[in-house]
Amino acid sequence: MAKINALTLKSLLVADALTCTAMGAAVLVASAPISALTQIPQTLLHWAGLSLLPIAAFMAITAAFAPASRWAVGLIIIGNVLWVAASLLLPIGGYISPNTIGWVFLIGQAVIVAIVAKLEFDASRSALTTAPA
Repeated sequence: MAKINALTLKSLLVADALTCTAMGAAVLVASAPISALTQIPQTLLHWAGLSLLPIAAFMAITAAFAPASRWAVGLIIIGNVLWVAASLLLPIGGYISPNTIGWVFLIGQAVIVAIVAKLEFDASRSALTTAPA
């Protein structure tokens, strides 16, 4: 049972790393057109995309270890939660003023990241509770 849970956590971390890489590269390369479409500042998009690349590498490295380090998985989950919070608080706080497409973009990716964080959290708890003593 622990092996299945560990594989689930590993697969979630790998998927998180892959989507993080894809999103980071896309936003980094296309920050200008995405900014024009969403009214999210181009500089914010550029740096957000750039920051996702080393984060994705950390996720991939963490996934490569069996079992994954508890602190590393916790850091990834916390990072995902903070990403969701920033995605919502920046426009709510008036720091950025996205248009309707920008809100859809921000809320859409925040929901996906929140789901991934919850799945990673559940898988990490499950792996810890079923691991042999």
